[in-house]
Amino acid sequence: MNAYNDTIRDEPLTYPVWGAEQIDNESRKQMDNAMRLPISVAGALMPDAHVGYGLPIGGVLATEGAVIPYAVGVDIACRVRISLFEVSPILIKQQEGRFRKALMEQTRFGAGSAWNTHERLDHEVLDDLSWESTRFLRSLKDKAYGQLGTSGSGNHFVEFGGFKLDQDNRELKLKAGQYLALLSHSGSRGVGYQIANHYSELAMKLHPNLDKAVRYLAWLPLEWQEGQEYWDAMELAGRFAHANHEIIHQRVAKAVGLKPVAVVENHHNFAWKERIPAPKGSQDVDREVIVHRKGATPAGKGVLGFIPGSMADPGFIVRGKGKLESLNSAAHGAGRQLSRTKAKETITKTALDRYLKERDVTLLAAGLDEAPQAYKSIEQVIAAQSDLVEIMGRFQPMLVRMDGSGSKAED
Repeated sequence: MNAYNDTIRDEPLTYPVWGAEQIDNESRKQMDNAMRLPISVAGALMPDAHVGYGLPIGGVLATEGAVIPYAVGVDIACRVRISLFEVSPILIKQQEGRFRKALMEQTRFGAGSAWNTHERLDHEVLDDLSWESTRFLRSLKDKAYGQLGTSGSGNHFVEFGGFKLDQDNRELKLKAGQYLALLSHSGSRGVGYQIANHYSELAMKLHPNLDKAVRYLAWLPLEWQEGQEYWDAMELAGRFAHANHEIIHQRVAKAVGLKPVAVVENHHNFAWKERIPAPKGSQDVDREVIVHRKGATPAGKGVLGFIPGSMADPGFIVRGKGKLESLNSAAHGAGRQLSRTKAKETITKTALDRYLKERDVTLLAAGLDEAPQAYKSIEQVIAAQSDLVEIMGRFQPMLVRMDGSGSKAED
């Protein structure tokens, strides 16, 4: 175990890449650096990959005995959740005012956004004993209460649309056909952000001799108190992010008078303890590793997940195929092809409006940096990972709300 050794490898370990022709050189360079860490044992790069902090978004990294806060990401447990309703999506167009009002009144968006005291809803996650485990987590509890049921900036969204289930499905207990759907994408808000920054800075201080090229990949051995504290805080952020989506869906669904008949949810900025085959020559059959999925969807055999496109392009409920080479992972979305700055410089409102009109999408709020043209083709991303997931059904956005401020988000 190399968790205490700060000397990085001269050459990166090899790793498989899906959709290589869609991935920029800087993302590859970031993944190469991650594979030079002494704690790295395996990795994979998904077709939606683009540059992030430390590990590229779309990067999957398995380490031994240690967790890397920035390989999880600053929005810990960011996730997507889709609720399906047994009514026709035509209802959205027929009663657009009702659905528009629900998205405008029952959601909040933006960095630092929170509910007023009289608007807050309770949830059992606020009674979680982990909030009292450290003074640091204790200081975040009030922020969690205020932001429960809200969304962040950047690519976070809450939207209505139509979902087509290709065939009868036993897992969802639904017949093939068209369903009205509610889809959300957000994470652990300010709670996860502060946990990520706090422990990332701590990890960097504890590795003062680490090569500057991998500074943002500083790690915390799980044997250290700091490593276990981060792990427990990350797990709490995951439970909070799940509660966040539950509240969003409860509020919005209640406002439009609908009850879901099926729900699929998965997170994509997290670390899991998993087992992979041991190295050749080892007496062990397998070994435990920490699998970081930064902007990557868990895709173990039979595991359901959702991979969204952009505000106007389709998303997909998928079933994982459990491909070991990808560390049981898949893409988490379309992935950016233009930076936020470049998108705002090159994409006009006229071009965005035309794109939306052609696809019959009504946009309530979003910045130009989130225009569909800033993203890769979701169809090409999905095609590049046909060996990782099986498509079960297709979602098409119809009524979309995002932050609209153009603020930065890294997930």
